[in-house]
Amino acid sequence: MSVRLNPYLGFRSGAREALDFYHSVFHGELTIGTFGEAGMSQDPADADKVMHGQLEGENGLLLMASDAPTGMETPSESAISLSLSGDDHEALTHYWNGLAQGASIIEPLTTAPWGDTFGMLTDRFRVTWLVNITGAAS
Repeated sequence: MSVRLNPYLGFRSGAREALDFYHSVFHGELTIGTFGEAGMSQDPADADKVMHGQLEGENGLLLMASDAPTGMETPSESAISLSLSGDDHEALTHYWNGLAQGASIIEPLTTAPWGDTFGMLTDRFRVTWLVNITGAAS
């Protein structure tokens, strides 16, 4: 048996759009279930909202997300950032380029003082990502 820690993103609405976007970046298999499909929508406006979405991306990446049903509060801010790291320069650069579409770049993907290639951005869904490519500096 194994254990896995993975991010679960919460949205007021828009989880489907975010998951579709992340699917275009990380590829793999995307499954989405709505409150309506599960018979869990108290408010008809919630029927098409994402109750649970899961992206099993390439390279073992796993990302989950959902929308909040009417009446459930969602945090307005989060202190959590998502980090992608490793030594696969091609894959990590591809992910960076995909996530950067419509993003606010905090630190461009470039050689960092510690010698790796590093970048930080906040994507169009207000999720902050850090990318660190070990030993990728020339």
